[in-house]
Amino acid sequence: MQALDTHDVFNQVDELTDINLLQSDLALQEALQRQQAQAFVPTLDCFAQQLGQKTNWEHAELANRHPPELQRFDARGRVQDAVEFHPSWHSLMALYREQGLIALPFESADKGRWSAWAAGFYLHGQVEQGTLCPATMTTAAIPVLQKEPQLWSQLQAQLYSHEYDARDVPLSQKKSIWIGMGMTEKQGGSDVRANTTLARPVHEGGRGGEYLLRGHKWFFSAPMCDAHLVVARMAAPNGEPGGHACFFVPRWRPDGSKNPVRIQRLKEKVGNRSNSSSEVELQDAWGILMGEEGRGIPTIIEMASYTRLNCVLGSAAILRTAAVQSIAYARQRSAFGKTLSNQPLMRCVLADLALESEASMQLGMHLAQAYEREAEGDLLARAWKRIMTPAAKFWVCKRSVEITGEAMEIFGGNGYVQESIVSRLFREAPVNSIWEGSGNVMCLDVLRAMGREPEATRLLLQDLINMAAGEPTLTRLAQSLAQRLSAAPDALEPQARRLVQDLALLAQACLLRKHAPGYMANGFIHTRLGEQSGAMVVGAFNPEALDLSAILQRALPA
Repeated sequence: MQALDTHDVFNQVDELTDINLLQSDLALQEALQRQQAQAFVPTLDCFAQQLGQKTNWEHAELANRHPPELQRFDARGRVQDAVEFHPSWHSLMALYREQGLIALPFESADKGRWSAWAAGFYLHGQVEQGTLCPATMTTAAIPVLQKEPQLWSQLQAQLYSHEYDARDVPLSQKKSIWIGMGMTEKQGGSDVRANTTLARPVHEGGRGGEYLLRGHKWFFSAPMCDAHLVVARMAAPNGEPGGHACFFVPRWRPDGSKNPVRIQRLKEKVGNRSNSSSEVELQDAWGILMGEEGRGIPTIIEMASYTRLNCVLGSAAILRTAAVQSIAYARQRSAFGKTLSNQPLMRCVLADLALESEASMQLGMHLAQAYEREAEGDLLARAWKRIMTPAAKFWVCKRSVEITGEAMEIFGGNGYVQESIVSRLFREAPVNSIWEGSGNVMCLDVLRAMGREPEATRLLLQDLINMAAGEPTLTRLAQSLAQRLSAAPDALEPQARRLVQDLALLAQACLLRKHAPGYMANGFIHTRLGEQSGAMVVGAFNPEALDLSAILQRALPA
């Protein structure tokens, strides 16, 4: 309590900091143990302890309060095209890089490597999300770059490096590097095939050859990355646009001069303020052709298959912070004679947040394990990776938007001010739904994958039926999905959102039934799929059949 001239300050609760984000998350600890990532736990525990310190929550707030600034020219008018960041951005970027998470899934051959990487990404995302944008793109670029032996031999050490290097210098001088993406153009958006940027060969061209790119990118993230993977159309001999290709475009040309990727402006985004997204013009920018001519879209889609998993994990991280901060606040804040957490209606809201958070984490971690097993030839894992990744991105990212609004409401006016952690979550949440393909694109991708790989669809649905283990509600939903998905393609598209929603809910419920305590699984099924399913508002259910105390204690031990 603090005494002021007119009143005493009491019953005001600070947001939760100085917390070990792993030790306070029993469900994540169980997932790491189950997915054979025990060898990575000591390192992750140290990272979680460091991340949760008050200093890093302050860095997150400062990096978003002071967004990056574009410096197009130096003091004497020379083109600079540089973006300046607050020191807190660099502190958080360095913290993530030092963990070795950037290349962990590809550098290590140990069991559980994908799960350990996913956990590290998920932990960092609970504190700050913008710094994960360059990390996401860099990790996703590694398997694409590995297919270009000559280029990979030059970049491998810098991509695998654990040392943060923020200098804006040529690649050959960097200790570590970041890779960005340049796909979207004004006229196309998600329709990358509508791109008009042209690439012309400097000499004979071909795979690994030099090209000059001329055109624009409407969203170019992040402009201070050391290189970008850029989609452009090949210029035919008559000058007409040809097929699409993917190019490696460094920030500096091999001769040591700045590559003419001119930053027009930085985007004034709703959230994700710490991170820079830009509009650029490619004024004959130098690049190297990756892959074959006309194969640019499949090349960049391969990268997107990884970044979509990051969107799932990032949104799950937002959900986790929203739930934890809300529960911690409600346990201390009093209203009408007792703490909020002891108010019956508030307990329903908090439990709903806890159920949503764990279900999203379980799905994200299961997908991460599928990426590891798919590389070993596991056909079921491939089905999860190919079909459930876009389904999870659609559903989990959508849920984070609604849940963060509820978290802000729990904090009342304190949640609706800029300094609040939950208000930053609210502003941050929508980007994961938009980036790497909007909701409609994800739903259509699920249907496309099922249509092209019917055996994978059969394996996935059978696995869900097996995990349902005879639970009537889940078994009925699985059978209903199988029947509805057998319809003709033109009949499926209009109901794609409902189909994918049901698929994601079924997967979450089955994973909780298999891996979580009964009170968590039963609570999720009761509120999402049972007689009370379809509630449009968080906490709008009859809690008689739920063990609310156990749900809240598991989410955040008191």
